[in-house]
Amino acid sequence: SNVTVTGNIFPTANVIYDLGTNGLWFNNVYALSFKGKSSSAQYADLAENYRSDQQYEPGTVLEFGGSAEVTLAQDGTRAIAGVVSTNPAYLMNGGLTGTNVVSVALMGRTPCKVRGKIRKGDMLVSGGDGYARPDNSPQLGSVIGKALEDFDGIDGVIEVVVGRL
Repeated sequence: SNVTVTGNIFPTANVIYDLGTNGLWFNNVYALSFKGKSSSAQYADLAENYRSDQQYEPGTVLEFGGSAEVTLAQDGTRAIAGVVSTNPAYLMNGGLTGTNVVSVALMGRTPCKVRGKIRKGDMLVSGGDGYARPDNSPQLGSVIGKALEDFDGIDGVIEVVVGRL
């Protein structure tokens, strides 16, 4: 059935409501003069769904290739796709279906698996096996993003800004 509203819709004070659900989406929202705006997002990256050759955990560095669209990134690859997103603020290609579909962070802030000594601001490239490593003289196509944190361990996870040169 249809619901027609001729006035305003107001939420109860200090209460947050959802419009739709994860499984039930709205297709288009039409307005003669759209005055709505989004001033913030709960999460921090722009991601897109891709078919992958297997499921990968958040923070894993992927490259274009393999038996599907994306696969585990190898050391120094110039075919970087991005990092598997934890919770994208905006997800493109949300209706993609397949055996294995992963949300790949293309821009913004996201956790990333790393190896080696990293300094805040270092450019990151694939270090192999889904990890990133620092390289401040990278080749075209190899940059994942920039480190937002220092890291002195062997293997770990830090926040990175994906898509930044």
